[in-house]
Amino acid sequence: MASVVSLFVSPAIGQPMQTCSSVRAFAGRGLEGDRYERGEGSYSKLARVAARHVSLITIEAIEASNGELARRGLTPFEMHETRRNIVVEGVDVYGLLGKEFRIGAVRLRGSEPTKPCHIPSAVAGKIGFAEAYRDTGGVRAEVLSDGTISIGDLVQAD
Repeated sequence: MASVVSLFVSPAIGQPMQTCSSVRAFAGRGLEGDRYERGEGSYSKLARVAARHVSLITIEAIEASNGELARRGLTPFEMHETRRNIVVEGVDVYGLLGKEFRIGAVRLRGSEPTKPCHIPSAVAGKIGFAEAYRDTGGVRAEVLSDGTISIGDLVQAD
């Protein structure tokens, strides 16, 4: 079963991600306490065609990308250092693009793939994130309904 394994929010640009066991999601905004929910994320002010309320990545992608880093002699990234809000397992997050899905009772729509950048490396003080995660960096999603997302919640396509 596809499910949530970790949840994170960051109150401001460049601040560490904070671990949550559950978090409120707000339709049209994002996760309570997160920089993107308040419109203060690194990419909040850029013109965009897709909603960037939350980001998702799979634990499988983190493990694969970290394997590449290790093979190159570089330090792997912890889940929170990927700067993604929701870490899931057992689902192809790229298959959620353009589709509505649910995490627990919260409805979302996959909006666009993430393009890994330099920010996770800069915040974590490590190198290689953008290269190692280039094809596995996850997706962004639009929050369509209010509710709470918790660790263990199922991820289900509508």
